Amino acid sequence: MTTNNNEEILVYAKPSLMTDNTMHYCPGCSHGVVHKLVAETIADMELTDKAVGVSPVGCSVLAYDYIDIDWAEAAHGRAPAVATALKRLSPEKLVFTYQGDGDLAAIGTAETIHACNRGENITIIFINNAIYGMTGGQMAPTTLLGMKTATCPEGRDPHLHGFPFKIADMVALLPGVRYVTRQSVHTPAAVRKAKKAITKAFTNSMQGGGTSFVEIVATCNSGWKMSPVAANKWMEEHMFPEYPLGDVKDI
Repeated sequence: MTTNNNEEILVYAKPSLMTDNTMHYCPGCSHGVVHKLVAETIADMELTDKAVGVSPVGCSVLAYDYIDIDWAEAAHGRAPAVATALKRLSPEKLVFTYQGDGDLAAIGTAETIHACNRGENITIIFINNAIYGMTGGQMAPTTLLGMKTATCPEGRDPHLHGFPFKIADMVALLPGVRYVTRQSVHTPAAVRKAKKAITKAFTNSMQGGGTSFVEIVATCNSGWKMSPVAANKWMEEHMFPEYPLGDVKDI
């Protein structure tokens, strides 16, 4: 930006921890925005040398290509267990997981619940787009009632498939959990709130006292077979009533 005095002022720059690698995410995907927020927050908190991310299987598996910190890759669903070991061995580190709904709320349900129940001093970042994005758009535990996917082409039926799994509300009941919040990144205002939530979660992790759980209600326009604009609108109309934004627990 140039002022009236022809002085140039920097108003935006790529986060210092973001690499120059081209992202593999589909255009309009929420993952890239959340990556940016994670990178900015770690740099802002001056925790670059202390940060360790755990990225398992799913669309988020290549997060280590985009954020220049230490990473450990976990088997499908096991990120909270790996993060538990890392944090206990190096309690001075900022340890967080970055997981999708198919990973965290399906095959990884046990690891998620027990890490939270133990109150491990880690942050769990949970991307909830209500579908299996990487493997072809199958129904996930978080898929909405009536929502069509590759494995429920007529829509999710509660009598056949059960109900959407609100795992954030479940872990909020556990005494080992300190902070649970549900955010999104579909507007500039939402992005600011999401960054504030990630900052709070990371601060909690460094201070101890329990697990922090940050759910990001996200889009998967490819899996949903919509344009990015239509996907954001559909998310506002259908996802937010089922997964309302805001803090669920804060102690």
